Amino acid sequence: MAKTSGLNRTGLVSRVTVAAIAAALVGTTTAAGAAETPQPTASGIEQTSQATAFAATAAATPRNYLYGVNSAGTIWGYKPVGGGAIQRLADNSGTGWNSHSHFNQADMDGDGGSDGFYAVRSGRLHYADVGAPRDIGGGWHIYNKILSASNTGGGVADDILARDSAGVLWHYLGYGNGALSGRIRVGSSWDAYTAIAGKGDLTSDGRADIVARDRGGVLWLYKGTGNYATPFSGRTRISSGWNAYNAVVSSGDLNFDTKADLVARDAAGRLWLYKGTGRAAAPYAARVQIGTSGWNSFRAMF
Repeated sequence: MAKTSGLNRTGLVSRVTVAAIAAALVGTTTAAGAAETPQPTASGIEQTSQATAFAATAAATPRNYLYGVNSAGTIWGYKPVGGGAIQRLADNSGTGWNSHSHFNQADMDGDGGSDGFYAVRSGRLHYADVGAPRDIGGGWHIYNKILSASNTGGGVADDILARDSAGVLWHYLGYGNGALSGRIRVGSSWDAYTAIAGKGDLTSDGRADIVARDRGGVLWLYKGTGNYATPFSGRTRISSGWNAYNAVVSSGDLNFDTKADLVARDAAGRLWLYKGTGRAAAPYAARVQIGTSGWNSFRAMF
């Protein structure tokens, strides 16, 4: 299993013990997965928020580092250094994560910075902050896309969206300790999309939004509603040509202007930043290159 000896972070408070996941989770079993050696570990997520912990309402857009997981299972962190540029941290942020997928940062207390991350291994959802990951529950093999787009349910903690093989989108609400509610069906036909991303507010209304790329390379905006049962309104076309990218991801606000940004990787391994504008009609400014090459070495970014 994996460990987070290296998710570098500042002032991370230890999380409370994970509660048992709700019985409504499809396929969840009560038995934890067998321990393996070596176990993956994390040292904690680095985050840039200076907001007060345990705020009454969740921050609209988190300010997080960007992370990449390579084929050896090592996690590397990249710190925003101004204007959206990023700089690799000197120490890695975790080892032993070569068997996990669906990595997602998560803010548990609504202070605007991630406290840890979710990842899936052998159909089981794990949450990691410092040290070995905690087993949250099973049955996650039925999903081909798992995304935490910040607070999409109107509470404080980050929530999870999961798409099954039939294209149905499900919503899991976060409890703030790594555990999740039972799932809520929130949409169908989401298998039309080859990428779904988001981490915070794109439209300046204080609600978390997401974007989705269809098979024709068109990018669509889904505005957040703050309603856990119907978290998104109807889609709006943003632009085309997004099939030029083999990865589309958001870790939140990378240039500290309170607007969620988007990062895209092209076939040559170059990294591009799309800065958020806060305008629903045109949520991203023209792209800016923030990585010259080598980014294809990461099998996952989050």
